[in-house]
Amino acid sequence: MIDKKGLLIVISGPSAVGKGTICKELIKRNIENLEISISATTRKPRYNEVNGVNYHFISKETFESMVQQGEFLEYAQVYDNYYGTPKKYVIDRLSEGKDVILEIDIQGAKQVRENYKEGIFIFIMPPSYKELKNRIMKRGTEAQKDIEKRMKCAYEEIKQAEYYNYIVVNDDLYSAVEKIYCIITAEKCKLNRYHIDLSEFKEELL
Repeated sequence: MIDKKGLLIVISGPSAVGKGTICKELIKRNIENLEISISATTRKPRYNEVNGVNYHFISKETFESMVQQGEFLEYAQVYDNYYGTPKKYVIDRLSEGKDVILEIDIQGAKQVRENYKEGIFIFIMPPSYKELKNRIMKRGTEAQKDIEKRMKCAYEEIKQAEYYNYIVVNDDLYSAVEKIYCIITAEKCKLNRYHIDLSEFKEELL
């Protein structure tokens, strides 16, 4: 008998490594029961955003109350707004047999490790330090001093890779996506997800 509970798949890595693009490509594959978690935030929805689809939009007071009650797998404050992963939403989806992807930063992944030790933690690694810098520069949205600051942060973040279950180098998007798909498939085949019932076989021998 197989454990029907879904897998919590945490995809993390430094900024500009391609986490979001990888997650979108995974979803495009229409893998059965695979979905991306919906975060909660206190910021106002943009004109094309739908509550419960893009984010769970809640008030600051509600968010802070949820923090006090321990209702987030992870959360962070970004400028004047909070962002977090509601624990109940994720646990309910896992109980329904859904495999849930969390695309989060290094600090968020650390919090999830503390709150849900059964998670599968995948670190997305750039092919090189130089290539990561090129990707940040190609965005064209940051000044040189900000780029250097990001690179220093990336260096510190990459040192955290040792705490993950898997490392996937994003040198080619489709290759990286295929590797993550293989990881998910392999995790579903692990012995600890099965209860081996020999009664049926025993009856055949009698």
